[in-house]
Amino acid sequence: MFRIRRIYDDTLPLNRDTLKQVKGILRTRFSSLSEEEIEGLGERLRNPFKDRFRSILLAAENMRRRLLGFALLLHEPEIEFCFLDWIATLKGGTGGGVGGALYEGVRREASALRVDGLFFECLPDDAHLCPDAALLKENRARLRFYERYGARPVVNTDYERPVKEGDTCMPHLVYDGLDRARRPGAPYMQAVVRAVLERKYAGYCPAEYVEKVVESFTDSPILLRHFRYIKPEAVRSRVEGSILERVALVVNDHHAIHHVHERGYVESPVRIKSIIEELNKSGLFDPLSARTFPERHLHAVHDRDFCGWLKRACMEVAEGKSIYPYVFPIRNKTRPPRELSVLSGYYCIDTFTPINNHAYPAARRAVDCALTAAHQLVEGRRISYALVRPPGHHAERRSFGGFCYFNNNAVAANYLSAYGRVAILDIDYHHGNGQQDIFYRRADVLTVSIHGHPRFAYPYFSGFPEECGEGEGEGFNLNLPLPEHVDGEKYRAALGRGLRRIELFEPDFLVVALGLDAAKSDPTGTWSLRARDFEQNGRMIGALGLPVVVVQEGGYRTRTLGTNARSFFNGLAFSASRSANGKKGPRDRLEGVVFRRDPAEADAGRIRSLVEITGFFQTDEIAVAEELVRERVSRGVESGYHFILAEQYGRLAGYACYGPVPCTASSYDMYWIAVHPDFQGRGLGKRLIRDAERLVSEAGGTRIYAETSSRVQYASTRAFYEGCGYAAASVLDDFYAPGDGKVTYVKILGG
Repeated sequence: MFRIRRIYDDTLPLNRDTLKQVKGILRTRFSSLSEEEIEGLGERLRNPFKDRFRSILLAAENMRRRLLGFALLLHEPEIEFCFLDWIATLKGGTGGGVGGALYEGVRREASALRVDGLFFECLPDDAHLCPDAALLKENRARLRFYERYGARPVVNTDYERPVKEGDTCMPHLVYDGLDRARRPGAPYMQAVVRAVLERKYAGYCPAEYVEKVVESFTDSPILLRHFRYIKPEAVRSRVEGSILERVALVVNDHHAIHHVHERGYVESPVRIKSIIEELNKSGLFDPLSARTFPERHLHAVHDRDFCGWLKRACMEVAEGKSIYPYVFPIRNKTRPPRELSVLSGYYCIDTFTPINNHAYPAARRAVDCALTAAHQLVEGRRISYALVRPPGHHAERRSFGGFCYFNNNAVAANYLSAYGRVAILDIDYHHGNGQQDIFYRRADVLTVSIHGHPRFAYPYFSGFPEECGEGEGEGFNLNLPLPEHVDGEKYRAALGRGLRRIELFEPDFLVVALGLDAAKSDPTGTWSLRARDFEQNGRMIGALGLPVVVVQEGGYRTRTLGTNARSFFNGLAFSASRSANGKKGPRDRLEGVVFRRDPAEADAGRIRSLVEITGFFQTDEIAVAEELVRERVSRGVESGYHFILAEQYGRLAGYACYGPVPCTASSYDMYWIAVHPDFQGRGLGKRLIRDAERLVSEAGGTRIYAETSSRVQYASTRAFYEGCGYAAASVLDDFYAPGDGKVTYVKILGG
């Protein structure tokens, strides 16, 4: 028994172990490969365009995760071809179950990418071309194997031309049409061959050799060698199967015990039943049982006192009874009420989420389901689904509400954060106040929520666009509130904004809080999304190419609930399967940056933190930077200090402070310019200094002076000023300290 698994990167420990085994096979089976090429495999997966090919690695593993074989497929998206770089099994050869399964997996991947051809090299099977008898036998076995799929060498070309005098056993270029009726012509083949020789054999094949081989491809369509080993009627050229990876499905097997039999309580067990009935029709899901996880994973996102109280309170409620909060005391953590009915209001945010005998066990099992689904990503899955109730995204660190008791998606995100950066995308109709509260001061988990504006939608008190995070988490919470009436097109515009923010964050994992209450006629929402909109949303999210755990949140119109869920996963799986390169390449890091000129009181502390984190300034200098902001806020422009602040999604990315030099006609000082380390080297500093120069010029200034240290640690600062057109006007030795002089730079504006 074995399975074929796609290895997307070397982020996970599991993938790193598999790559280690792959490298071992490469060292023993491909002796011509350099150690640099072998060790660079992980980088090829992380950086899909390093060699101008996307690398797709398929690994055949037994149930104990021992590597049995692998195949590395290269995809050229512009020319639209695939090249099978390596295929190897542990025992050698491509025959047998493992080799056949790997090659069929390669064909499925190439076919899904809709390329015009799958190419690879195979050593010759003619004795006059390959004098080594043992090697000749292996070559014949390989070409016989590939002929079963209709793949044969391209003939009537100089592809087998020796590069150097005396070279023997030059490879054939083999073409697999993937069951396409038409073969490609000369222009396409010339582009393919040039790409292979110039990229794969860069530094080995001289330019004149490449030109001769490329020009030898003149047949349109190309000619293939006649079948030598297999009768044409026995060929299996059809591409079998689908590359859609099955989704791990973890259903809360204890959800039905939490059934509130009261009029208007829409969060009922029929929700799960409606979804499962539709999912079973798709054939896309692998049902898995939930594991039991330790309490520490729950306590990592929820306070122990809250968790302990909820467990005790639920146990004390009589069977069939529910307690609803009706008194909401001021939340003095040191003086909580004692009466159970009053204490529920101490921890709850609304009047319609009850505690009862089954709320805790159902909610605790939902946490296990979310963790099981998250662990599937650690085990190498690309998509998993925790189909749970009660939902969780309204549960904050020490409070519950909105039908939610524990924050399932936050627990999953925190679990995955031990393996890399995590983004949470909440697409429920209501704001995900829970994960916002839990991760508001963290920079390793990005939270994005698309929801009805809190001026009309629950929970009313959070979800405003200016809520961007605090401290280290500043800029890592994005709220995208929308109006009461939204259709699919308007929703996708907001979703596109959220996905661009996620791409910029460059996470290793994505948690999707799936609310289906954005659907038309949902009793808790006002939007009008239909099944086709949910499918489009799934496609957009899948195009990120990230491992995704989906956690069920809201959605209460049971007539369409299942159809919408199935549509979403169809789109997600389809799009994810075509994200051949895994994570996208880095986007412009300055995307989303906005500039403002009027600092507020809160900016004093933010600028202090920014200046501290650069590591360039001493304690007294940092205090001065903060004081200048306070001076400007209290006195306005009369202070003589002018600011330009650059923010990205509410995060302070950099700033400049300048002002007129007293007792001069038109000279200005550049007092401060600082850029957060995450944005350094991206052009933000130059943008800030250009804007400052423009504003100074508009105010009648003709010169700007900037001062910095002569120490070697400030070489990059001096290079920055010089690169912006500033010239060193003076150097005062030992100005700051012995060996630490002051360098004064000047730039004449308009000169």
